[in-house]
Amino acid sequence: MMDGGTSGWARRGLVGLAVVAAVGFGASPGAMADEGHARDILKSMSDYLAGQTAISFSYDSDLVVVTTDLQKLIFASSGTVAINRPDKMRVTRVGGFADVAMVYDGKQLSVLGKHLDRYAQVEMTGTIDELIDHMRINAGVVAPAADLLLPDVYTALMDSVTDVKDLGSGVIGGVECDHLAFRTDAVDWEIWVAMGEAPYPCRYVVTSKMVAMAPEYRIQISDWKTGDAVAADDFAFDPGTATKGTLADLTNIDELPDLTGDAQ
Repeated sequence: MMDGGTSGWARRGLVGLAVVAAVGFGASPGAMADEGHARDILKSMSDYLAGQTAISFSYDSDLVVVTTDLQKLIFASSGTVAINRPDKMRVTRVGGFADVAMVYDGKQLSVLGKHLDRYAQVEMTGTIDELIDHMRINAGVVAPAADLLLPDVYTALMDSVTDVKDLGSGVIGGVECDHLAFRTDAVDWEIWVAMGEAPYPCRYVVTSKMVAMAPEYRIQISDWKTGDAVAADDFAFDPGTATKGTLADLTNIDELPDLTGDAQ
């Protein structure tokens, strides 16, 4: 029998899952390791990342929003990231409403909005973290999981953290991971860190608590490579047939589509 558009068995199943989750988390607090252990895992990940000169990976990301009429929508995209410290990076992202590439060769930043058939280039020098800050502040462009590309991930992520939890283990893409959860006044975030000698981030989820309906960003990482395993990349930029413009022309390359104009 249907009830409000949801079958009885489905509703019972959802309730059952909720009860299992509540009992599981409420009845066994001792199963979670202490806060210090969670911090140690995150610090190990940060140290590992800082020690890598060349990194490349693929990713799938979701932006989850809820409209003012309480409809949840998920916008998915995929892409690649390659960095060669201290000053070279290539990022691509393809989604239903954007097709973006960004290349930095240590001397020049190039940004291509393939879906807009426009690109821009600016002369720039500096490290990858300086580039990330510049793009975030001056162009409104954020590299996927940009915090994970900084030289001191631990300090960046732990800023303003008020609560830390070790949620045990989980499996992401077939990789066993430590599952950690953190809270600040503004956001809740979770990270799954691969166990073993290469503690890289497998999944990263950030939920905003200061925006109505708590939008959420998720990124899942795969095909993780470092060092000699990273394919050679000369970080050359090819605009194809796109027309050259300015960064101002590309400020909104990551905006939501018009159909979610009422999304929060």
